[in-house]
Amino acid sequence: MARSLNNRKPPKRSRRNSRRGISRTHWTVLFFSTSLFSIIFFLISDIAEATRVANISQRAITGISTASMNMIDMPLEIPRLFDDQEFDKSNSNTTNITATPKKKKVAKAPKMKWRSVTVKRGDTVAKLFSRMKINAKELHQIVRLGDPTKTLNLITPGEELKFLLVDNALHELIYEKNETNSLHIRRKENGSFSASAVTSELDKRIAHATGIIDSSLFLAAQKAGIPGSMTMELANIFNWDIDFVLDVRTGDRFTLIYEEYFLDGEKISDGNILAAEFTNNNKTYRALRYTDPNGYSSYYTPDGKSMRKAFLRNPVDYTRISSKFGKRYHPTLNRLRNHHGVDYAAPRGSPIRSAGEGKVTHVGRKGGYGNTIIIQHGGKYSTVYAHLKNYEKGVKRGSKVK
Repeated sequence: MARSLNNRKPPKRSRRNSRRGISRTHWTVLFFSTSLFSIIFFLISDIAEATRVANISQRAITGISTASMNMIDMPLEIPRLFDDQEFDKSNSNTTNITATPKKKKVAKAPKMKWRSVTVKRGDTVAKLFSRMKINAKELHQIVRLGDPTKTLNLITPGEELKFLLVDNALHELIYEKNETNSLHIRRKENGSFSASAVTSELDKRIAHATGIIDSSLFLAAQKAGIPGSMTMELANIFNWDIDFVLDVRTGDRFTLIYEEYFLDGEKISDGNILAAEFTNNNKTYRALRYTDPNGYSSYYTPDGKSMRKAFLRNPVDYTRISSKFGKRYHPTLNRLRNHHGVDYAAPRGSPIRSAGEGKVTHVGRKGGYGNTIIIQHGGKYSTVYAHLKNYEKGVKRGSKVK
């Protein structure tokens, strides 16, 4: 009896075909095969890269050797081991980082400036500091430095003060009182000030001059290059023997040796007359300057006699003599009367000198003489100076004069 189809057992399948796809064994073989292939591929790549680098290095070394053989004929060039493109390719995955240098802070130089200020009428040191916009505290510090800075109180119109300002702060101050003396004030490192008086050494030189008079002593001295002050000194030396208004003649001549003072090659001033000679009306007078151990200087003849006599030839630089000594006509009495004196006509305000050493016995008004001074010379002589405009300060009865 035949079986029903629904109860028939399915046929058995082999284990190989029991699963769909690839078996575990095949997966294992595929994995190891792939890994081995990758290892072999990378080894071959590394070997090729090493060979390429070795060839480039060999070419570079060969280039260096060749260049070294030609150093005399051509400049040396340092070979590059890698070409720029090759280096970029081999390092395509490398990121280059360049450090940006920091900018250094440069300290600003202080602003230094010299400024000169001319003293005006009514100016004081405080006003000058205020004009320069300098802190009053700095002026107070300078004033407290003592004696050297006291000269700042003696500034006069026309003088100059030099200020060195550093960032608008006083750094140095120079006050030149004259050609040889100056005051220097400097700021120290601790901020305080120091003051010092500076004296410059002058170079003394000896000069000489000669002149011949054709009209007057002053014009002849001017032609000889002698300054007016030294001409007056020359006249004072021989004033005891020569009347430079009445006695000077055309053709008179003079020679003098004198001092000149220089600073840094520039003439600053004239010094004293050391020796002088004056020929008047064919008579020659000579004078030499001598300073005694006490420091007193005067002029003497070559044989040692003083040039000073008992009386001067004239006591004033006059223009003319208006009335001589002796008889003259009196306009009021209408007759001749003795005139016991010499009247000198001189500009108003001309200085008058004593005719010789003596003692003042009268100062004041005296009848028709007006303002009068009488000087007693020893016990025998006296001189009278009348019609005066004024008197020298300090002259009083009993005063001694030279």
